[in-house]
Amino acid sequence: MASTKDYLDFILSQLSELDDISYRAMMGEYIIYYRGRVAGGIYDNRLLIKPVKSAREYMPDAVYELPYEGAKEMLLVDNVDDSPYLCGLFEAIYPDLPEKKKKK
Repeated sequence: MASTKDYLDFILSQLSELDDISYRAMMGEYIIYYRGRVAGGIYDNRLLIKPVKSAREYMPDAVYELPYEGAKEMLLVDNVDDSPYLCGLFEAIYPDLPEKKKKK
């Protein structure tokens, strides 16, 4: 099941306090970038975040879920209605997110 543009718009509005949030549509889902780094994505109308150390510390009770079959597990963000919480999460995980790979 593909994610809806309405859900993407909702998540983007919740993150509107942050600068440099962007996204890319990919096969009916959306990859979310923060300051040019992949932070997570929207899969089946669920916000999933890369399971970096700071994300696990920020959300110690988070559940691991698969974004799609064959992918690595990610952390489910279930508190998407709380904009300050969500913005804090993205700020907390940024230092641990891998930098964009340089093209050869």
